[in-house]
Amino acid sequence: MIKVKDFCKSYGNFAAVKDLSFEVGAGDILGLVGSNGAGKTTTLRTLSGIIAPTAGSLEVAGHDIVNASIAAKHSLGYIPDDPRLFDTLTVWEHLAFSAAAYGVTGFEQIAEELLTSFDLMDKRDSLAHDLSRGMRQKVAIASAYLHDPKVILFDEPLTGLDPRGIRAIQQSMRDRAEAGAAVVISSHLLSLVENLCSHLLVLVNGECRLFGTMDEVLRDVDQSNGDTALEAAFFAITHEGHAEA
Repeated sequence: MIKVKDFCKSYGNFAAVKDLSFEVGAGDILGLVGSNGAGKTTTLRTLSGIIAPTAGSLEVAGHDIVNASIAAKHSLGYIPDDPRLFDTLTVWEHLAFSAAAYGVTGFEQIAEELLTSFDLMDKRDSLAHDLSRGMRQKVAIASAYLHDPKVILFDEPLTGLDPRGIRAIQQSMRDRAEAGAAVVISSHLLSLVENLCSHLLVLVNGECRLFGTMDEVLRDVDQSNGDTALEAAFFAITHEGHAEA
C-alpha cells in the first residue's frame, strides 16, 4: 500500500530526509519513531502530498504521489499533529464537507457510526471553535476515515485525548488495519507504538537507522535497566540516553 524508495527532502543545504526506503503492506501498522527533527513529519507530509520530494519516489495504493497526486490523495487519510478545522463549521458539517470532497454519497449512516464510536454524537451540531483540543482531534480523525482510505497517516494522534478517547482511537487503528488499510503512526509515545504496531521504522537525523517487524526489533532487547522493551531498543538504536529522549 505504501512504497517509498530513495526518498530525499532538502531545504537549501539542509537534508531533512536522506535516501529513505520502506514499504507498508495492507493490514500493517508501522510505528515511525525518532527524536525531534529526525524527519518523521517531513516524511508524512510528503507521503500525503503536502510537500514535494527533492528526489526518490513515493507511492500510495499504487499511485505516485507526484505524478498521480489526485488518485493517491483519494486513497489516503492524513491526520496532522495539530489538525486545522473550520471554526465556523459544526462537527456534522465537517463530515459533510469531507464526504463532498471525496465524492462519498449516502454518507450519513457512516458519519453517524463514526460520531458514535468517537463519543461525539452529542457534539454533532457544535461549532469547531467551541470544541476541546481532544474533540477537535477526534473530528479530524472521523473526517479522515469517512471515505474509507486504504492508507492512513497519523502524526502524534493522541494529543489532547482523555483515556476514553485514547482507547477509542487505538481500537479504530486496529480495526482499520484488520480491514486491510496500511497505517503509519508517528509518535513519541513508545508504549503506544509497542502495543499497536506490527512494524517499526527508526529515523535518526533524516536517515533510516532500523526498519523491520516489531518482533525482530524486540527479540534480543536487554530490559535490565527497567525500560520497556521498545524504550530499551530505541535508546540502543539511537545511542541516546534518557535525558535526551
